[in-house]
Amino acid sequence: MKSLPGGEDWLLAPVHAQMCRFESLKDGTLDLADVALMNDSLAVRADNEAAARRRQERENG
Repeated sequence: MKSLPGGEDWLLAPVHAQMCRFESLKDGTLDLADVALMNDSLAVRADNEAAARRRQERENG
């Protein structure tokens, strides 16, 4: 899987998920703690969706 060389993909994940605007990262409205919380939320959602898919596949064959 490809990623940006400086790890910026971690910073931009909430922007891509439309949780915030890029400008909010640039102008200091959001700090790294905010970005970390949004990334944690995205990871939890992805984990829950994957678990639900696996459960559905087991139940439906």
